[in-house]
Amino acid sequence: MGRVEGTIVEELIIHLSNRADHPTSPKGIPILGNLLQLGPRPHESLSEMANVYGPLIALRLGSVTVVVASSPDMARELLHTHDQSFANRPLPDSVASQPNPEGTLAWVPGDHRWRNRRRICNTQMFTAQRLDILGHFRHRKVEQLVGHIRKHCEPASGPVDIGALAFAATLNLISNTIFSVDIIDPEFDTAEEFKEVVWKIMEYAGKPNLSDYFPALKRFDLQRVRSRVRVSYLRLHEIFDEIISKRLEGREKDKKNRHEDFLDVLLDQCDENSSGFSLETIKPLILDLFIAGSDTSGLTTEWAMAELLRKPEVLLKAQKELQEVIGTQKNIKESDIDRLPYIQAIVKETLRLHPAAPLLLPYIAGNDVAVNGYTIPKGSQLLVNAWSIGRNPKYWPDAMSFSPERFLGSSVDYKGRDFEYIPFGAGRRICPGLPLANRMVTLTLASILHSFDWKLPEGITPENLDMREQFGITLKKAVPLSAIPLLKKTS
Repeated sequence: MGRVEGTIVEELIIHLSNRADHPTSPKGIPILGNLLQLGPRPHESLSEMANVYGPLIALRLGSVTVVVASSPDMARELLHTHDQSFANRPLPDSVASQPNPEGTLAWVPGDHRWRNRRRICNTQMFTAQRLDILGHFRHRKVEQLVGHIRKHCEPASGPVDIGALAFAATLNLISNTIFSVDIIDPEFDTAEEFKEVVWKIMEYAGKPNLSDYFPALKRFDLQRVRSRVRVSYLRLHEIFDEIISKRLEGREKDKKNRHEDFLDVLLDQCDENSSGFSLETIKPLILDLFIAGSDTSGLTTEWAMAELLRKPEVLLKAQKELQEVIGTQKNIKESDIDRLPYIQAIVKETLRLHPAAPLLLPYIAGNDVAVNGYTIPKGSQLLVNAWSIGRNPKYWPDAMSFSPERFLGSSVDYKGRDFEYIPFGAGRRICPGLPLANRMVTLTLASILHSFDWKLPEGITPENLDMREQFGITLKKAVPLSAIPLLKKTS
């Protein structure tokens, strides 16, 4: 009798999940729903489901309903037309494990506190004027990266870990923009430690966690996600505490002791009673900027180099542009980027095939939302599969091919207005660091292409280079990219 009752319940669940006014739902299993169907690479699994069930599907992940949008039209409808209904985000248990999670920028509700933080970032950190003022820091860090790589060219070239070096360089770029100091030592010896700390946070924030889908189980932390990732958060907070303490001491001794970086901006806010900022709540905000900026920019640089090494003709075309525009001796400056359309196209094409956050960050419906004849119930979570959208052959001819030429002369951009291409998201919660990320990745990539010739290690060819992905909130290369730098011959 119990089995009969169970079967009736299962059929009822399937019937309700496939109601005419709800998005189509792939059949799941009792209790877990569709959780096991996500697999190790959910962005790929969800893309395959969209091919079968359509561009808007509803999944039951434990006790949570998750709607997935996988087409530009659905993304536009949800993130533009119904932008206000999806202003908030669910808070993953891994993210909640950090100190003062209510101080984050990425995960808090889209209320007045979020608007205030966003305003400070947009007006005090990511404006063109502010980025120009701090440009000398980025130039210095890229020159340091080039100098470090040059050591591997003498006396005999050996392979370097492109991802690790790109991560270290971008981490120091972000660190100098925020703190005016290096986090990684000049020889990049501490890069691996920081890379592991940051990746653990990104990986656990993205991987399915039972605590998020069965709230009653949250207190048990069955997968030990909370306990494991908290160690990484605390390590970064220790570093921030030390830097902030030194800065406060300097400001106390001399009121004019200012660096005019983002830390000074935040400390000024802390001095204002009505600002809503304190020494404790600025650290989660700094951590958001710190992690997102370094991880995503480093990964994008690594993916770009991997794609270029798979297509030597594209690599040669990029270096030809650099030779014609920059010459053989001059270091590249950010002011040169506008004169490098092919390098810019390479970065755009890399982000199309390898968006840093393949499913963006999740949203949560603040009310019932009618979309395309369906109703998305209040409280449902929303994922937008930017990875699938960027590979949709309906919008991208020869979609799986790495072809920067598709962006030459094209008006399509990643600023959130072209919904077939949203690697940084769209709507009110589009990534605020987009202007800085674009500068960092383009400058770093152009500099290492301009300064060196590159080849793959012995035994690895463009055809067999491993391009598998490892899923987290961000999408990293499963097998790190090793490549051999060669000093360019000067005439």
